[in-house]
Amino acid sequence: MSYLVLARKYRPRNFDALVGQAHVVQSLANALQALRLHHAYLFTGTRGVGKTTVARILAKSLNCTGADGQGGITASPCGVCEACLSIDSGRFVDYVELDAASNRRVEEITQLLDQAVYKPVLGRFKVYMIDEVHMLSTHAFNAMLKTLEEPPDYLKFVLATTDPQKVPATVLSRCLQFNLRPLALQTIQTYLAEVLAQEKIDADAVALRLIARAAHGSMRDALSLTDQAIAFGAGSLREASVRQMLGAVDRGHAVRLVEALAARDGAAVVAAIDALRALGLSGAGTLEEMASLLQQMAVAQAAPDAIDSQDPEASEVTRLAGLLPADETQLLYSIVLHGRAELGLAPDEYSGLVMVLLRLLAFPSEAAPVPDAAHSPGAAGASSRGGVSVALGPTAPSEPQSMRAAQSNGGFDADAAQVSPANAQPLIRTALGDRWEQIVQTLIRQSSVTALARELALQAQCVAIDGSVWNLRVERESLCAPAHRDKLRAALSLSLTQEIALEVEVGATDDTPARREAAARAQRQRQAEQIIQDDPVVQAVLQQYSTARIVPGSIKPS
Repeated sequence: MSYLVLARKYRPRNFDALVGQAHVVQSLANALQALRLHHAYLFTGTRGVGKTTVARILAKSLNCTGADGQGGITASPCGVCEACLSIDSGRFVDYVELDAASNRRVEEITQLLDQAVYKPVLGRFKVYMIDEVHMLSTHAFNAMLKTLEEPPDYLKFVLATTDPQKVPATVLSRCLQFNLRPLALQTIQTYLAEVLAQEKIDADAVALRLIARAAHGSMRDALSLTDQAIAFGAGSLREASVRQMLGAVDRGHAVRLVEALAARDGAAVVAAIDALRALGLSGAGTLEEMASLLQQMAVAQAAPDAIDSQDPEASEVTRLAGLLPADETQLLYSIVLHGRAELGLAPDEYSGLVMVLLRLLAFPSEAAPVPDAAHSPGAAGASSRGGVSVALGPTAPSEPQSMRAAQSNGGFDADAAQVSPANAQPLIRTALGDRWEQIVQTLIRQSSVTALARELALQAQCVAIDGSVWNLRVERESLCAPAHRDKLRAALSLSLTQEIALEVEVGATDDTPARREAAARAQRQRQAEQIIQDDPVVQAVLQQYSTARIVPGSIKPS
């Protein structure tokens, strides 16, 4: 007995069995029940999402006669009448499937349309299904237009394409268009589990998740990969064998790399990549696995309740989400995502992988210690007094570092010069400012606001509170976006245990949490500089060596 592959054996025979396309099923079922039938349908979507399957079910719905032979048009074809059985087996004379990829010329379309003048032989309707319709030539489309717009009452067109942008607008305007969506990973995984249960094949959840991910939203690809995995695993699906078959990188390697990057340990990153090289694992596969892991981490950071608790990897994802700030997770995700395109340009794949991942370490971390200026080139010595570090060096023309950086390219950067607190607008403390600062600090400690919503809270000045209406003012117009405002409003309502309204205006500010923090830092810096200036040892060194000076920027409060 010949073996029937899973993709064919489990092809849905009716709308109830169709997975993941409820929006299409609902529209077609309602139209069939109300007998509001269009003469042309266009189904779009990526490969393996059910375009041809929907077309066949629609053809059966139009021609089904019921088990007793007395049925009519229905949204639930019986599957046992002659029309249903013949369409399923591909031998129904009134249902014609044409592959436009191999029949794209005007001659083939003209020959098909010449048969349209004849009424159905066995069925209630003739149904012409043209697959990959975007492959038709311009002349073929033109030849079809008139019949497509005003076909005989007994003729229905069903068109399918993976690239609707290549279908002429004149054709699109004559069809009802339905977009079949790529299936969600969880939907594919659940369906595969049901299929394998019917097949009495043992499979673990991680193996099914790997196959579902590799299918990229295509149920047909998922079932084909499952067939391959069954053969590769000698009748069972296990994570190790499926990873080997797919060439997928083990999640453990991605976890170790994320841990090393979170610890900002370059040596550990290089060692982990050397381990990948020793195992012969793909650099592109590593970045793909890391991108998947980082996406889950970002979800865990932004919406912890959205993580599937049944996922065996959920606890690991939650743990890793606590190792990186949300902004660094987003940055690393972007680096990994774009890094895949760079691997082919590198001298070899693994050196390219090293450079992609070390890129994160080139960005300063908020938690990273400030380098001691004593270790910088040209430093002559260092001193530490009262929790303050200072470097001493030879006398040189002194100028603010930001000014030198701005002038290094041959020009003056006015924005760079404004980094000094002395150039900032004066801070004018208010009672509302005191209250707003306390609230914002509470939100930040509780991680209730992140990213740009956090920035909005820090940069905003509370100008009025009228009952449940809070008025804020911010200088940067980009922070006034409704999405940031709504996130901040939701966090405030939760923290204050009452629903509030938040109004944000653009204008000059003089009392914001960010400005208060900048003023506090400036005060600490002035105190640190004064401590160094008054220190007897520093004064003695400066008097003993006439060329000695305090290196600008080297005094850092501890």
